[in-house]
Amino acid sequence: MLQEKRQNPRYKEIGKVVSSELCALPGILDDISISGCKIHYAYPVVVDLDSEYDLELLPARHFDNQPLRLRCKPHWVNETENCTFIGFEILYSPDAHRLSAFINQLENAEQDPFSGIN
Repeated sequence: MLQEKRQNPRYKEIGKVVSSELCALPGILDDISISGCKIHYAYPVVVDLDSEYDLELLPARHFDNQPLRLRCKPHWVNETENCTFIGFEILYSPDAHRLSAFINQLENAEQDPFSGIN
């Protein structure tokens, strides 16, 4: 099996993704790290690989009900069977400190699955 080499560990996470620049309807978060995330839309979406996008992520296990506001740049796009998968690099973001705390929460939950992550 081919193993991905990544700068930072990715954590499987599901959540809602909103970006009015990409689409009027929300997308779905698939995984996240401190430096990137993968999302998908259940329909075709046009993505400009040279643009930056403001994303609001509301992960299912996030410790508060406020979305993470992230500035991202698409690294790759893959369309299969009318779905659009997008890999984003996270740039400077207004909620960088909250993202870091959330990643730490996911890391701790992975190390101790009985830690009671919300």
